[in-house]
Amino acid sequence: MLVERGLQVMNVEVVGDAYAIAANYLRRSGVIPDILATNDRLLEIIVTMFQRGEFNRIRLANNAIAKFEASALIRS
Repeated sequence: MLVERGLQVMNVEVVGDAYAIAANYLRRSGVIPDILATNDRLLEIIVTMFQRGEFNRIRLANNAIAKFEASALIRS
């Protein structure tokens, strides 16, 4: 499904799938709490990479996991 956001069009399915993959991994590894609420920081990372031209959901998820874990280490 395509959703218009201002002048940009976003494929919600790709972003949603990438988020689901990354969030599942991060929850199982204990990096984020096991709750149903969306992690805004993780979603922001994925949306930013999508807007920069990355459309592969697996690559989006893997890169988002790496960036999220790196930022979590810095904040600790």
